[in-house]
Amino acid sequence: MAAERGARRLLSTSSFWLCCLLLLGRRASGAAATRSGSPPQSPESSIRTFTPFYFLVEPVDTLSVRGSSVILNCSAYSEPSPKIEWKKDGTFLNLVSDDRRQLLSDGSLFISSVVHSKHNKPDEGYYQCVATVDSLGTIVSRTAKLTIAGLPRFSSQPEPSSVYAGNSAILNCEVNADLVPFVRWEQNRQPLLLDDRVIKLPSGTLVISNATEGDEGLYRCIVEGGGPPKYSDEAELKVLPDPEVVPNLVFLKQPSSLVRVIGQSAVLPCVASGLPTPTIRWMKNEEALDVESSERLVLLAGGSLEISDVTEDDAGTYFCIADNGNETIEAQAELTVQVQPEFLKQPTNIYAHESMDIIFECEVTGKPTPTVKWVKNGDMVIPSDYFKIVKEHNLQVLGLVKSDEGFYQCIAENDVGNAQAGAQLIILEHAPATTGPLPSAPRDVVASLVSTRFIKLTWRTPASDPHGDNLTYSVFYTKEGIARERVENTSRPGEMQVTIQNLMPATVYIFRVMAQNKHGSGESSAPLRVETQPEVQLPGPAPNIRAYATSPTSITVTWETPLSGNGEIQNYKLYYMEKGTDKEQDVDVSSHSHTISGLKKYTEYSFRVVAYNKHGPGVSTQDVAVRTFSDVPSAAPQNLSLEVRNSKSIVIHWQPPPPATQNGQITGYKIRYRKASRKSDVTETLVTGTQLSQLIEGLDRGTEYNFRVAALTINGTGPATDWLSAETFESDLDETRVPEVPSSLHVRPLVTSIVVSWTPPENQNIVVRGYAIGYGIGSPHAQTIKVDYKQRYYTIENLDPSSHYVITLKAFNNVGEGIPLYESAVTRPHTVPDPTPMMPPVGVQASILSHDTIRITWADNSLPKHQKITDSRYYTVRWKTNIPANTKYKNANATTLSYLVTGLKPNTLYEFSVMVTKGRRSSTWSMTAHGTTFELVPTSPPKDVTVVSKEGKPRTIIVNWQPPSEANGKITGYIIYYSTDVNAEIHDWVIEPVVGNRLTHQIQELTLDTPYYFKIQARNSKGMGPMSEAVQFRTPKASGSAGKGSRLPDLGSEYKPPMSGSNSPHGSPTSSLDSNMLLVIIVSVGVITIVVVVIIAIFCTRRTTSHQKKKRAACKSVNGSHKYKGNSKDVKPPDLWIHHERLELKPIDKSPDPNPIMTDTPIPRNSQDITPVDNSMDSNIHQRRNSYRGHESEDSMSTLAGRRGMRPKMMMPFDTQPPQPVISAHPIHSLDNPHHHFHSSSLASPARSHLYHPGSPWPIGTSMSLSDRANSTESVRNTPSTDTMPASSSQTCCTDHQDPEGATSSSYLASSQEEDSGQSLPTAHVRPSHPLKSFAVPAVPPPGPPTYDPALPSTPLLSQQALNHHIHSVKTASIGTLGRSRPPMPVVVPSAPEVQETTRMLEDSESSYEPDELTKEMAHLEGLMKDLNAITTA
Repeated sequence: MAAERGARRLLSTSSFWLCCLLLLGRRASGAAATRSGSPPQSPESSIRTFTPFYFLVEPVDTLSVRGSSVILNCSAYSEPSPKIEWKKDGTFLNLVSDDRRQLLSDGSLFISSVVHSKHNKPDEGYYQCVATVDSLGTIVSRTAKLTIAGLPRFSSQPEPSSVYAGNSAILNCEVNADLVPFVRWEQNRQPLLLDDRVIKLPSGTLVISNATEGDEGLYRCIVEGGGPPKYSDEAELKVLPDPEVVPNLVFLKQPSSLVRVIGQSAVLPCVASGLPTPTIRWMKNEEALDVESSERLVLLAGGSLEISDVTEDDAGTYFCIADNGNETIEAQAELTVQVQPEFLKQPTNIYAHESMDIIFECEVTGKPTPTVKWVKNGDMVIPSDYFKIVKEHNLQVLGLVKSDEGFYQCIAENDVGNAQAGAQLIILEHAPATTGPLPSAPRDVVASLVSTRFIKLTWRTPASDPHGDNLTYSVFYTKEGIARERVENTSRPGEMQVTIQNLMPATVYIFRVMAQNKHGSGESSAPLRVETQPEVQLPGPAPNIRAYATSPTSITVTWETPLSGNGEIQNYKLYYMEKGTDKEQDVDVSSHSHTISGLKKYTEYSFRVVAYNKHGPGVSTQDVAVRTFSDVPSAAPQNLSLEVRNSKSIVIHWQPPPPATQNGQITGYKIRYRKASRKSDVTETLVTGTQLSQLIEGLDRGTEYNFRVAALTINGTGPATDWLSAETFESDLDETRVPEVPSSLHVRPLVTSIVVSWTPPENQNIVVRGYAIGYGIGSPHAQTIKVDYKQRYYTIENLDPSSHYVITLKAFNNVGEGIPLYESAVTRPHTVPDPTPMMPPVGVQASILSHDTIRITWADNSLPKHQKITDSRYYTVRWKTNIPANTKYKNANATTLSYLVTGLKPNTLYEFSVMVTKGRRSSTWSMTAHGTTFELVPTSPPKDVTVVSKEGKPRTIIVNWQPPSEANGKITGYIIYYSTDVNAEIHDWVIEPVVGNRLTHQIQELTLDTPYYFKIQARNSKGMGPMSEAVQFRTPKASGSAGKGSRLPDLGSEYKPPMSGSNSPHGSPTSSLDSNMLLVIIVSVGVITIVVVVIIAIFCTRRTTSHQKKKRAACKSVNGSHKYKGNSKDVKPPDLWIHHERLELKPIDKSPDPNPIMTDTPIPRNSQDITPVDNSMDSNIHQRRNSYRGHESEDSMSTLAGRRGMRPKMMMPFDTQPPQPVISAHPIHSLDNPHHHFHSSSLASPARSHLYHPGSPWPIGTSMSLSDRANSTESVRNTPSTDTMPASSSQTCCTDHQDPEGATSSSYLASSQEEDSGQSLPTAHVRPSHPLKSFAVPAVPPPGPPTYDPALPSTPLLSQQALNHHIHSVKTASIGTLGRSRPPMPVVVPSAPEVQETTRMLEDSESSYEPDELTKEMAHLEGLMKDLNAITTA
């Protein structure tokens, strides 16, 4: 190269010519760099040369013993002198404050006293020497392994034996492999001299060949590996004369497979015994070995083969053949030779300029194949776009920058060892310009051709030099956003174009161009931004990719040429990766197959192949996975332990080898055990599968046994554990009872731990399997630790400082735990202050999502404004409900600023708070947020449903129940279903609605001696819940009569009769009246009826105008009938309609008792049921009532209620009001209140007050004077909240002409009790300021003193006109306002006078009313109510 020629002339030419040649060489060649030998320089600058910097001495693998001193040599050369440091296992050692390890003057590491124990091995490991020169860089040495010999332990010891004269004898002495160099032998307590006849094998075994009588004696081996020497057992060797019986030919020692490093010595032992004395010969790979003519092969005493200075050619299979003339035996072994890494080509020093590309070459060999890694200034080089491993081992650096300068080392490593070789990189400054003009920037730089992988740039000459024949150009380019620039030079002066290769598709690059003349580099052009084209002409995937394992550490991959190559395939790149890792490696391959070596055993790898053509990489193949072959385990099982069961059995426990060393599927374990006194008598037991324990039985009493375990794969047996000893019991201990209490317990508290120590129970005859340690703050039952029976102390860790702990200790065996021993201790206080708490979250909000889900959100003021969590903090959300009061908090952790709390109860108020935790710091709980979950339909039926008969009323029953246990909201009502057929469809059952939260209901007029079935369903705002199970109840048989089989209906319990006399349980009139009295009553009733009819007719004719008719029609539109039990369509004669002005109902919101629980269901009278009483109508009345059996008319409800609602100054609690029919799409329930109110208290209130004391009723025969009536009505007026005033409608109409029910009801009562003075008009007070505007119809007294049954609030079913009329009445269901609350409203329906149980005067007076008009209107009203009924039932 011209650059090299120019550099050589540097020593003999002037600096001017040197500079010219250097520039000419760099421009002409476009070389990436200048190799070592001659540094380019500028005339004005000092010469930068490569600085010699290398290791004179590197540390080597060293074996040492505990307590001895070790020197790891290291020395490096440099000017100035380097600074030496040491790494152990990759971490720098701090030798300043280390009193055992120190740095010697030459850089070596001196360890004064090696520390090594079973659990503490601070000195054993891999050491590396690091040399640094501040102005140059850093280099690292090879790594050296320091091995510390373990404690002397004999795995086999010499045993007494005998040998025939002339034969060979073997005395075993197996110790740790690293202690073999420290083994020596003694005969009769005197050092044994070794010679050609008596040798020590590398394993420590003593071989005596051609035995003589002088070999008799006591032999023992000694290990002197640091500390006092350890002696083995003595064994006597006897030399016997020739026997009478010729013994068979046997091997005393057979060769075993061996691995040796090139240059070491290998000994293949082979010792045989027999008569005649056998001869030993060796073969290798079926060829006889000529031991005598070889300088490296030696036949040792007994026949063992020693190979010195092993080479790779010595590897192979060796056969030992013993022959004594009578018979021949043979044994074989494999010798494997490994080679340390060696450099075939070492990296060389390089000069380079910034933006150039360089390659450090490194070629190594070794066996197994070494792996190569690169280190720059002591730090690992990680491959990237600008640092690439090419041609397997070479390092390519693209786009040099100043920081790339330094020392680069190639480190090769395999199982045998490692080696390093380095080189220096110097980044040169560009030569400064000489005196003279420099070119300006090139003009019009453009990308004339843009492809996927290359870009062609063209430009014009600088304005300063229009011709530009002598100018050269450099194109600098880089990826957008990358600091490294690469450079491409033009190939000849005057050339104004260049093609940049090896770009990436669809990538943006920045280009700039500089011109150079003989004076130096000129100005740079403006940056040009160009994006390469997307890839199109790329190879397709390579077909038929296959991978298969060829050995436990290698896999071969094959493939074929891609079908769509898009041009000639230049090479392939094979990518492979260990499954479960994310580190993919690759290798360049030029053929269609490749074998990857150095893989892990029995490990799965994935492979893929990418083909390359001139455009770059193509489409990757799919991954193929394959697992390397299994091999024998490379490590022993772990945690071997022995448990003595009794005098004849021992249980052995172990754990599998570490997963990385199993090298396959563990198929079983091999257990070997023997008596400690007899080393050769070994018993083997195989355990198949994954069993990790085995009971060894049939052992001798009081005998020590050694055990070891090895793991098995299908490939064979792995290494075994060290021998572990245990001694069987001399006699079987007692295990029929628990151990006694330990004899002592001591505790020593520290800050966060307590050291517990103890002594075993005094009674040693009971088996102790171990000890159980319990501990906790204030109680020893929080934590329990179990330890082995041999253990006498234990440290309890991770305790709280300054806390009082109670500790208990119990011995246990297979029967159980013994008596505990208690002790307490207080841990010491913590001196380190607690970390400052964090700020609690703020703005906690609860967003209700459903009946069981609430989203909690919050903010964290300790986060940045964008509230982005970038650290490991987490949040704890806690929540609880106060019902019941002792509910515990529930917690959940979250890593975001919200959490979805699920599984909550419906319609329940919860409180939430949040805290934040980061490391050991936590905040306090935030302020609480509250949220109530949405309601849900009841998920359980009402419970404890009971049905009882009402006392004295066999046809009336009372249903009681309890709310559902899972109401899931406020219960707004119940529906009672009952039927005589339990199997009937549910829509065929009779419905009884109950509004509110009442828990009892009364149903009347059931059929006697009939079984009924009842179900109850609860409702809340979300809907209906499930039905309860059916409850059966049979009504009682008939228990009373009223005259000729007829029965007077019950009067409401609110009525207190002002009379005395015998009370019939059913309210029947007494049958003791004579017939004369009956005739008088009948005549009186007829006369009074005629007078009343005439008066009413005249009054109605005057009062009825078109305006009142319209209002009456509007009011009647809210009334109707609904049908659950009957289907009668009879049109009944109109009821008596009475209108009074300025009568008001004053509604109130609540009754005196806000929780009424008793209701009843009356059969209200239809306004059309009230007909005049005469002989011609008797049958009609009877038939009509039969046809309307169970038919409850809503208009009668409204009229009666309206009349009741007009009592002056009467108040009605809403909870007891009967809702009236409303034109609405909502179902409507009847709040079943009595329709006939006299001087009664609030119906539903248990604390009702009665106007007349039940102890002083009026006599039957006593007349009631006008003053009495006035008193009675005044009592009504002055009694606060004595009656329930039902609202008749949610519509307000007819308010100016409502019927004076408040007046008429009291008047009726008074008149009905008079015997002879019934013609006088009773009065009722409306308001004190209003004149009396009402009137009453005088009534004929009944033919006998009726009696009344004071019972639960109930309604008389049907009035009895005459004794000979048996009126049938049946309980019906009604639809009311289920689930909706309505305030009391003024009565709006034209009303008829209250029907009195004791009189039938209204029915007598109906004959004088206008039947045609009212009949039509009532028929229209009944049609409306049928429509309403259809809506509500749907």
